[in-house]
Amino acid sequence: MTVVDTRSTATELPCAWSSLVLGQVGSTEVKVLRMDGSPLEAESHDTAEALLVMDGVLHLMVDGIEVEVCAGEMYIIEEGVEHAVRPGSHGTLVIIEHIANAS
Repeated sequence: MTVVDTRSTATELPCAWSSLVLGQVGSTEVKVLRMDGSPLEAESHDTAEALLVMDGVLHLMVDGIEVEVCAGEMYIIEEGVEHAVRPGSHGTLVIIEHIANAS
């Protein structure tokens, strides 16, 4: 495995909010994406996920509560909790999540 520059990788992605899998550890994927200020609709997942902001800021609405995650901070969203990205979120985001059908 080589060293991955997450910020450069995110910058080179063709579309904001479209994640790229950087690697897999057991049944967990590590993904990176670029946030461009656009909001995303509410969603929930069957597993928890960790959101690590590398640079910029992530504005979330989590189960009706506004949360701000700044560069160098991580937020863990528990399984089944509804969350949405609020306008103004920008920078590089790393997502760490369980793969439901991993063998």
